[in-house]
Amino acid sequence: MIVSLPQRMHAVVFEAPERFTVVEVPVPDPAAGHALVRVEASMVCATDRKILAGRFAGTRFPHVPGHEFSGTIVRLGPGTDSPPPGTRVGVEVHVGCGTCDRCREGLYNLCLNYGRTETGHAHIGFTIAGGLAEFASVPIAALHRLPDAVSTADGAWTDNLGVALWALERGRLREGESVVVIGPGAIGLCAAQLARAGGAGRVTIVGRGERLVRAERFGDETVDERDAGSLVGSADLVVEFAGTSDAARLALLTARRGGRVVLGGATGQGVELSGVDLSVIVRGHLDVLGSVANPMGVSGRALQVLARGAVDVAALTTHHFPLVEFAEAWATFTERRDGAIRVMLTT
Repeated sequence: MIVSLPQRMHAVVFEAPERFTVVEVPVPDPAAGHALVRVEASMVCATDRKILAGRFAGTRFPHVPGHEFSGTIVRLGPGTDSPPPGTRVGVEVHVGCGTCDRCREGLYNLCLNYGRTETGHAHIGFTIAGGLAEFASVPIAALHRLPDAVSTADGAWTDNLGVALWALERGRLREGESVVVIGPGAIGLCAAQLARAGGAGRVTIVGRGERLVRAERFGDETVDERDAGSLVGSADLVVEFAGTSDAARLALLTARRGGRVVLGGATGQGVELSGVDLSVIVRGHLDVLGSVANPMGVSGRALQVLARGAVDVAALTTHHFPLVEFAEAWATFTERRDGAIRVMLTT
């Protein structure tokens, strides 16, 4: 059945570094292997700030951003017959080429053909148009059917949950272990909840300000970063999502001897780690791992945790705006008004 659709839609457009607007643009035609998704919920995150600042080489202006979104399939591209129109879906960010060495390992988040759309690679909201719009053409490979128990709004967290779960899987979380999460933003608080769901014995969240106050319900304790010296050498696993040099240094100091550290916050270029005594790593016998995005299957596993009620993302969605009020939503998020964690836009 062919669904009648409008010819134009509202979309956020990053026109140039540090300049954006909300305008009407044509509704995209889904390409082969794509589905046209009517976007019902979309969010902004710190990575969007980096995109707007021009810090991602693969992004070309003007650009429609948005990589945390969900909605309903309304049309399929040529040669595509599944999932059918009417299916509610959440979106993950990375689609690999499928043929390079990393993709063959399932690590399409590390695709060696990054940015080459002719090979099938797509980084949604980065190298191709994203979901801060009323409609988005999305590769089928990036879509996850939402479980019946997951609302479409909560489905916008599909990629965040995958990122957080992958960091814990990278860190080989084991039941009963002590976990410290540094950075009480959206992904950090997803990681804290997923660590609990995964059997962690104790979860400590480190941060500052009103976000740390909001974090109290998601861990066993919260610690202001100024008092984090009390945690030195205490954790089996430390997961960092603050994205700063200070947070990375603190993560290394917080792990116990023989512990593991996962650094996941510094996704953009320009954050350097200096002043670290390497003996902390060497004599501490630490496993220090980087974690970026999430590879094959992780978002799907995370959605199942969400479906059984072990994670509360609605509590992390602190502010709501219509898409046309993006400027106010952007200011609310970037200025962390009222301890904003995630700002959701709806159409």
